[in-house]
Amino acid sequence: MKRAGKLLEKVVLGADLSGEALPGLPLLELIGEYRVLIENHYGVSNYSCNEICVKVTYGAVRILGDKLEIARMTKQQLVITGVIDHISLQRRE
Repeated sequence: MKRAGKLLEKVVLGADLSGEALPGLPLLELIGEYRVLIENHYGVSNYSCNEICVKVTYGAVRILGDKLEIARMTKQQLVITGVIDHISLQRRE
């Protein structure tokens, strides 16, 4: 992210504004225990019924569970369904 983007991120976080105020940053929403919505993604890097890794601006979001599948995928939005056990963020070094 460019220097201006980092400054904007600090201002928004410091003002306690919604993350949606930062264009281009990923937004992750867990809906119950059976659905995950990810906005502003960069595609899927790993896909199986037990693990899905989704590329985001600063690394990847890793979702572990059972019977995982991609229910819907557009350029901006990805919906994953199944039994969600674990979600983690893997930062790029």
